[in-house]
Amino acid sequence: MKRCAKLFPLLLLLTFIACKKNSSVPVDAAATTTIRSGIRPLAALVTRTENFETGTKTAYTAADVTLSTGVWNLNDALIGNTTADKKNGTKSARVRNSGKLTMKFNLTAGASTVTISHAKYSTDANSTWQLWYSTNNGLSYTQTGATITTSSTTLQSTSFTVNIAGTIRFEIRKTDASANRINFDDISMVDFGSTGGGGGGGTGGTAKKFLFDATKAETAGNADWVIDQDASPQRIPTPLQSTITATTPETYWTGAISSWGIALVKAGHTVETLPVGTAITYGNISNPQDLSNYNVFVVDEPNIRFTAAEKTAILNFVNNGGGLFIISDHTISDRNNDGWDSPAIWNDLMTNNGAVTNPFGFSIDLTNITQLTANVLTGNATNPILHGSQGNVSQLDFHNGATLTMNPTANTTVQGLIWKTGAVQNNSNLMSASSTYGTGRVYVVTDSSPIDDGTGASGNTLFNGWATYSHIPLFMNASLWLAKLQ
Repeated sequence: MKRCAKLFPLLLLLTFIACKKNSSVPVDAAATTTIRSGIRPLAALVTRTENFETGTKTAYTAADVTLSTGVWNLNDALIGNTTADKKNGTKSARVRNSGKLTMKFNLTAGASTVTISHAKYSTDANSTWQLWYSTNNGLSYTQTGATITTSSTTLQSTSFTVNIAGTIRFEIRKTDASANRINFDDISMVDFGSTGGGGGGGTGGTAKKFLFDATKAETAGNADWVIDQDASPQRIPTPLQSTITATTPETYWTGAISSWGIALVKAGHTVETLPVGTAITYGNISNPQDLSNYNVFVVDEPNIRFTAAEKTAILNFVNNGGGLFIISDHTISDRNNDGWDSPAIWNDLMTNNGAVTNPFGFSIDLTNITQLTANVLTGNATNPILHGSQGNVSQLDFHNGATLTMNPTANTTVQGLIWKTGAVQNNSNLMSASSTYGTGRVYVVTDSSPIDDGTGASGNTLFNGWATYSHIPLFMNASLWLAKLQ
């Protein structure tokens, strides 16, 4: 997350507390070419989701029930449809005591990730639970991931990295043995891909390459917007991502967005940093980190203005099929005191690129807000960013961020995703949106706090927003959508 943490220069005549975020990129004259060699053909993402909508079970007594994915055994559990049951739709599972939800069938293609929505039933107190798996038809089970505490009365999504090939089935176990009840819904299981990469099988069978920018003062002041800080962010994070396993903690790398990088590696993808002193180019075959070699380019709160050549490179990258992950911060968040902060830098890219005005169909407002919102796009339960393979998005938490304004006239594909609390879902007061440009995709969020994992270089003040609310499903879904995996 991001809170106020840095004093701004006296020349501003005011003292502002800023939230860590930053990003940047160099340029190359060859960026005007439009070759696109880095994006490979995509395999279909195979996801099975159990939403409990097709089954009926009104008693807690153990029994098998046929659901959309197959037969499950519900022990000290039932399928609830009351107003007190937390659900996405009309039904969800309700578990009490030491109850279990157990698959009586196997997934034959293994599993890369499992995402589960959960919430406290009615006004019950907190409860704990675990996810277990079996690779021998249910004869024995092994826990995967940590014990989870359900503490909200709103559905939250938790993702588990499994990365196991072959036959597998799952069991959800309530572990606190109390009479407090938990609702479970939308259990999404993604097949284990056949293509390896980093720490495991590629999601949906296709490993993608993500490039995180570090050329635009992403570490200036109190900012730490890199996946691996070291002394100075380097191209290849260390320890090597090939040594990452399903249980590797995010502290394996040092950076405020290392959790994000490690989560992508665990899902089978490759991550790199574009270091200070290197160039943002597109179509320059002499640059080993040319954007044409990557599927998604992530720029987290840039604090140095893009050059004309860099703007051309970024637009050509997206136009020819690349994914651009845009992260901004609030107005007056100039961390390196060069007169440019991230809202101004992103708006400059979209209004002063020498090619097209507002190519992505949105602009960043010069605002500064702090709020938790649940004003998520309604009437679109199939949106891949809000309801993708990594879970459902229900809330977004800002600690000093900006708002967005959409302009569908400039780009008819622009799509609002999350608005300020109480705002009408129109073209104003947005906190997150997406669009397409050419054959590429763009996702934008206007605060770096939700992506902050609370760890980074010594002396920086950081806050854990990554693991709160439904931030992990939001940003992992957006990452995979940009990579054309969903």
